[in-house]
Amino acid sequence: MDQYIQAIVLGIVQGLTEFLPISSSGHLIIVPWLFGWTDPFITSLAFSVMLHIGTLLALLIYFGKDWIRLVPAGLATIRDRSFRGDPERKLAWLLVAATIPAAIAGFLLNDTIETAVRSVGLVTVMLVVGAAIMWLADRWGGRSKGVDDVTFPVAVGLGVAQSLALIPGISRSGISISAARVAGLDREAAARFSFLMATPITFGAALFEVRKLATGEAGVAVSLGPLVAGMAAAFIAGILAIKGLLGYLRSHSLDIFVAYRLVLAAVIAVLWLLR
Repeated sequence: MDQYIQAIVLGIVQGLTEFLPISSSGHLIIVPWLFGWTDPFITSLAFSVMLHIGTLLALLIYFGKDWIRLVPAGLATIRDRSFRGDPERKLAWLLVAATIPAAIAGFLLNDTIETAVRSVGLVTVMLVVGAAIMWLADRWGGRSKGVDDVTFPVAVGLGVAQSLALIPGISRSGISISAARVAGLDREAAARFSFLMATPITFGAALFEVRKLATGEAGVAVSLGPLVAGMAAAFIAGILAIKGLLGYLRSHSLDIFVAYRLVLAAVIAVLWLLR
């Protein structure tokens, strides 16, 4: 039963923090550390990545109508070898361009991430670094551009920024929203593009981890029941987080998330030193 409770708690944490700009990977390291959870499956990178299936489903459900239009539009571009002035054809390929840098980084650095950077100390530092980036970007960023104004160089730049979220504590949504703000997108458009470009990279990462679990490469015994419970919790929390953040950013800054990151980093630093 403890494993089920831990899986559900981490699923809720994953669902909320994947979309709120406060770092899901960082929280999935911090929470077990705070509560002294040592179950090798629950604390594994494989379990953390598999929780992304829940948040991936949340993305697909919430943005389902967008993807129903974007996928055929992208295929039509290949057929016609032209965007034909269609913004959805362009957006489909902008998302492809934004996915490539993170996909390459994830493929090359997966082993390093799994063994070398999953520490509470690093997360604490990156929470502060990410907070500073978000604070500056939100003040320097433009206020008028929308998703339709994104260009291919900007999309690639956002993809590069997204790849930095492989470092726990940075936050994928936080760094990509910050980069989009610097590129001139308003807050809601920045979050929307961030969530759309998260979908293919999350799908790829989850698929890669499923293969590792199925073949035993992950090095942990799979507990199917807790895994399903955690993914379900991540899905429900993810839907709420997406809707909540998009609504919040229509009229609010990122300051509350900056403050949260700094307070959490201070608390963790004190506890870490005391331990």
